[in-house]
Amino acid sequence: MNRIAAAFTFATCATSALALAACQDQANGGGAGSRDHITVVGSSTVFPFSTIVAEQLVNKTPGMKSPAIESTGTGAGMKLFCAGVGAAHPDIEDASRRMKASEYSNCKANGVDGILEIQVGLDGIAFAESKSGPKLQLTAVDLYKALAAMPMGQANVAKTWKDVNPALPAIPIQVYGPPSTSGTRDALAELILARGCDAIYPALADNKTKDPAGYAKGCTAIREDGAYVDAGENDNLIVQKLQSNPNAIGIFGYSYLEENKDKLNGVPLNGVEPTYETIARGAYPGSRPLFLYVKKAHLSAIKGLREFLALYAAAWDPNGPLVAKGLIAAPEDVRKRSAQIVKDEITLDPAKLP
Repeated sequence: MNRIAAAFTFATCATSALALAACQDQANGGGAGSRDHITVVGSSTVFPFSTIVAEQLVNKTPGMKSPAIESTGTGAGMKLFCAGVGAAHPDIEDASRRMKASEYSNCKANGVDGILEIQVGLDGIAFAESKSGPKLQLTAVDLYKALAAMPMGQANVAKTWKDVNPALPAIPIQVYGPPSTSGTRDALAELILARGCDAIYPALADNKTKDPAGYAKGCTAIREDGAYVDAGENDNLIVQKLQSNPNAIGIFGYSYLEENKDKLNGVPLNGVEPTYETIARGAYPGSRPLFLYVKKAHLSAIKGLREFLALYAAAWDPNGPLVAKGLIAAPEDVRKRSAQIVKDEITLDPAKLP
């Protein structure tokens, strides 16, 4: 038996029979052995905020090893997070959307039950262009017509913005955005493309529940002919691409727009610019909550995990360091509820997941 694995005492983390079995597997060498640091996967939007809190943890805790934080995208991170309990699996999932009921079912099937859902703040899906860009002003309908794969059930053949709206300039549609594994991509589909589709074809709204696959095909599937460019999970790369291609548009979390406001302009959506104030009050159409998902079974087993969450709760206030980095503070009642979840280690009710 691997001596490191044999010495691993992850059984202290168990709060349920399934979690105990998974933890004892680790001690028996069935997993990846012991781990002396926090591991985080998930959203590229939440990534910079978790990085700040990780730096605080290391600075305030002598001998604490730096947490390993990986920007995988929300969807890909959920798969990693839900794969099991124990040292081989992440402790935290950063998420730019809520966990889906299907993802929770996958978690539970793999012994991951008892999950804390913590809203850390708000964000907006920001549309941005270079400072030397065409100063576009778009609507959800414009974006649906420009980016949907099958508007009106036909393959999208729009080449320029003028093709989708005569009031827009005749410049090529080129949009750099997140991949299909990203929560930002999911939010783009749900918050923007779906609204544009529903505005044009209100009768299709019934298909969201009656025929979700058909609705997705006609309303939220994104074209793959080059007009939309999958730029991966590196949002800084999108910023660079916008500087080299002034006529293009980029899509990412608001914090990246705020961080690069000397290089980029926000593109107004339905006449509303993406700003801290418009997102905070829900006036901007792309407003969305940001979350952490945490395995309760890991709280006692992983050194510093409780302290990491406590630092997060202390940092998300309006005057805190996360807001200075681009996070939009959640309303006071949401912040209090999230702090209570951290303090009392309250697990989510899966019946309330979408």
